Amino acid sequence: MGAKRLGLLRELVPGVSRVALLANPNLTAAATAIREVQASASAIGQQIDVFHASSNREIDAAFAALVQRQDAAVLVIPDALFFDRRVQLITLAARHAIPAIYASREYAEAGGLMSYGTDLADVLRQVGAYAGRILKGAKPADLPVVQPTKFELVVNMQTAKLIGLEISPTLLARADEVIE
Repeated sequence: MGAKRLGLLRELVPGVSRVALLANPNLTAAATAIREVQASASAIGQQIDVFHASSNREIDAAFAALVQRQDAAVLVIPDALFFDRRVQLITLAARHAIPAIYASREYAEAGGLMSYGTDLADVLRQVGAYAGRILKGAKPADLPVVQPTKFELVVNMQTAKLIGLEISPTLLARADEVIE
């Protein structure tokens, strides 16, 4: 999923030389997500700068550092800590006019530039169907592992205008939702 977000970020900001990757070092899945993005970046010759943050102060410091290093865009690794601090992340990205991509639509709805992630409504439908099968007597161990199948791209045009970014018509056409 991180590789897909990196591709969308590069499409959003063509020719970007440096991309910041913001990760919470306390998240066990962060190392895997970082490796995935770095492998994808290496394959396309993209430079990635990894920044770790696990508190409000560290998020502020990470943004100050990525601005100083002149990273052109930021990819935020999905994490509950970042979700809880999404307004802080969105505000910092807007203040420094840094294009950012997030993992869920709530970021874009709150003013983030772009999100790409699992369609939560679809996941909840799958959970309901799964629970229904269990309530009808199916043994959980006999049920197949289900993974998300529907993903959504949300673009916030207000934020794009605010930071002076023109979004390609091709990318907008692929968006599931464009927030005007």
